[in-house]
Amino acid sequence: MGEFWPVPDVLAYLAGRWSVSRSVRDLASGADGEFTGTTEFRAEEETPGGLLHHESGTFVWQGVARPAERTLRFLRGPGGTAEVRFADGRPFHDLDLTSGRHVADHPCSADLYRGEFTVRDSDHWRTVWRVRGPAKDLVLRTDYAREG
Repeated sequence: MGEFWPVPDVLAYLAGRWSVSRSVRDLASGADGEFTGTTEFRAEEETPGGLLHHESGTFVWQGVARPAERTLRFLRGPGGTAEVRFADGRPFHDLDLTSGRHVADHPCSADLYRGEFTVRDSDHWRTVWRVRGPAKDLVLRTDYAREG
């Protein structure tokens, strides 16, 4: 498959703990930031048959460090895919890594989030979100490496 690593079951692939490194670039202002931390994908009661995704770490924006965290829910979709939802259950995007690459859109008010997901091998994957809208012009690049 060339540069992408096919994933037949996205939830089985993601399960576990990952180290996270994210760069955030505001293309309008030139400001940038960085997040470092961990993401854990684990089974839990409120997401039957799926995974709870919890990310925590430190976000540094323009030299100021702050703790940061987020929670998402990954629900089992057809054929080894997943439906990704925010912690409160609102839809976020679908995720199909059977080819090792997936592009997803998420409209948010007047902004459009377009994410590209690529899998390099059994222990490394990446997301790149491009956010465009009247108030946003961002690129968020996140690299994940399996821990343990």
